[in-house]
Amino acid sequence: MATLPTYYISHGGGPWPYMPEFRQGAMHKLDLSLQDIPRQIGVKPKAVLIISGHWEEPEFTLMSGAQPPMLYDYYGFPEHTYHVKYSAPGAPQLAHDIAQLITDNGLIAQLDDQRGFDHGVFAPLAAIYPNAEIPVVQLSLKAGLDPAQHIAVGRALAPLRDDGVLILGSGSSYHNMHRMGPQAMPETEIFDNWLQQTLVNSEPAARLEKLLDWRHAPAGLAAHPREEHLLPLMVAVGAAIDEPGSCIYREAGVFGGVIISSFRFGAAA
Repeated sequence: MATLPTYYISHGGGPWPYMPEFRQGAMHKLDLSLQDIPRQIGVKPKAVLIISGHWEEPEFTLMSGAQPPMLYDYYGFPEHTYHVKYSAPGAPQLAHDIAQLITDNGLIAQLDDQRGFDHGVFAPLAAIYPNAEIPVVQLSLKAGLDPAQHIAVGRALAPLRDDGVLILGSGSSYHNMHRMGPQAMPETEIFDNWLQQTLVNSEPAARLEKLLDWRHAPAGLAAHPREEHLLPLMVAVGAAIDEPGSCIYREAGVFGGVIISSFRFGAAA
């Protein structure tokens, strides 16, 4: 199997794939971009390893249950969205193997056999792999949200790409919940332009340097006053440290006025 690319995807708002008015409306372009990922990679992955901005632990932690439950970690949505089920199996042995891989690279990894799929996992996967037939392992962020540590864990995970494991970082390229809407302009455009320049147009060494210092990016702290939705990007880049980036989705006017983007690292099939 060819080396799979990695992705940093914006996962949209709440349980949107289970709400036709969002899937056919505000989230339609995002939906199409996610649906296109299987075509881009050209093969059926052995498993998906996904890093969501909605799970933090003191140390990097891997979901290791065989049949992960659901976490409805949102509020204010229709009742039926608190009963949806993304029934992909877990992969306990793979979770153990990944923990060992992380440990072998000088980091600490733990296992959690009770953790369920949060919406940063099941929402995008409902668009990418709607049949839920591919095993899924979730990796937490590490408390402190140090970009260097998340790039390092990505580098540790890189060999998985040759074993048919698709690595997805799931967050949002803009995530300031207090400024969603027209008031977010022009900061959202300024920061997205920096992302595009950094991820798509910079050489790998320069890209790494910029990401490590992202807090000094133009409008960086305005776009991410807390960086949990940006840190999955660091893992995706770390796992494809020397490979080019491509923007696979960019849309202005999302959530009332912000720009949201998603990126691939490594070549499409």
